[in-house]
Amino acid sequence: MGHNVIEHRIAHCCVVGGGPAGLMFALLLARQGIKVTVLESQLDFDRDFRGDTIHPAILEALDQIGLADRVLEIPHGRMEMAQLCSEGIVTNFADFRRLNTRYPFVAVLPQVEFLQCIAGEASRYSGFELVMGARVEELIQERGSTHGVRYRDRQHALHEVRATLTVGADGRFSKVRSLCGAELQRTSPPMDVLWFRVPRRSDDPHDQFRFHVGGGHLVVLLERAQEWQVGYVLLKGQFAATKAAGLDAFRTDLSRHVPWLADRVHVLQTWKQIVVLSVESSFVKTWHQPGLLLIGDAAHVMSPIGGVGINVAIQDAISAANLLTEPLRRESIGLDQLATVQLQREGAVHTIQGFQTMVQNRIIKNALNGAEPFRLSLLLRILLKFPVVRNVPARMIAFGSSPSRIAENLIHDHCTVEPSTNSSATMRP
Repeated sequence: MGHNVIEHRIAHCCVVGGGPAGLMFALLLARQGIKVTVLESQLDFDRDFRGDTIHPAILEALDQIGLADRVLEIPHGRMEMAQLCSEGIVTNFADFRRLNTRYPFVAVLPQVEFLQCIAGEASRYSGFELVMGARVEELIQERGSTHGVRYRDRQHALHEVRATLTVGADGRFSKVRSLCGAELQRTSPPMDVLWFRVPRRSDDPHDQFRFHVGGGHLVVLLERAQEWQVGYVLLKGQFAATKAAGLDAFRTDLSRHVPWLADRVHVLQTWKQIVVLSVESSFVKTWHQPGLLLIGDAAHVMSPIGGVGINVAIQDAISAANLLTEPLRRESIGLDQLATVQLQREGAVHTIQGFQTMVQNRIIKNALNGAEPFRLSLLLRILLKFPVVRNVPARMIAFGSSPSRIAENLIHDHCTVEPSTNSSATMRP
């Protein structure tokens, strides 16, 4: 087919998707003098995201390159414990304070500000380019290999980026994944989450990740700087009946599950304030093709259990940067090198997904069964009284099974940078 391309770009690497995985990967490459172009389909970062949790493993990696303190300057909430509340009984099932880390908590901060911080840091490096409003339409494929992408800008003009490596980091509905023909395989049954915010007050529970269970529902509370991010979990397909019952019934039910929220549920005045998230867990069998790699949700969609999505995606980015920086510098990427990225990461991903599936089947499924009162098994209640047992889910949530650390040769940058600022990257149209 013919192409009326108005602009051609050349890069070592073209990253599709300006989310946590894509920007972190691009930053690590740009610090080493690798020319990288990031294409983000949205016009800006200012939108409501599904995930806002930054876990100890990522804070430690950011600390390796001197960014952790800057990220934690963003107003945020801290979760030091995870608790399950049912019928007036509170059970601590994960205590992050016992972990051997400089950051014994999960930070809850607006993803928009996190992305702006990472993009701003990356923009200090001359080889980094971020193009907003870039809708990828086609992979450039020649001689059985991907050599970049074609995309349209906000004025619908066609552009082309040619690159040694194309990385799909464009999320759970990945365009790159669709274009390259990779298919997701489901690992656990879907459920729906109603996602909204209510005000947080000074006398509310503090520094906790709380699950409220009862009456066939599960309510998850994440502490933000000034608000509670609330996830109201439903069995797949129940939202239509919930909406038909009306907002009054929904507010009443929320107050019954979490009584201390009753004095503020009135802020929910319209269903437009409530986002319905369709949740599932799935993975792509093969993350790579010649000249192309999938990372983050493009390669494996994580369940929201434990809020580990950003954690896992950024660890993909770190592993990919560790393994591919030198080949990109030589402008030669072999399929075996791309396969090594998947080999290094897929075991950890499957372990976490298995952990999430176990929690969903053993706890959440029972919690959503309104026919019977929810109660943890006697054995689990006894085991969770021992701090060493609570370390297991805490470590899985905080680090995963095999955390990625930035390689020593990538910790120090190797190219000229502009003076450090907290501003976001210059966004090309």
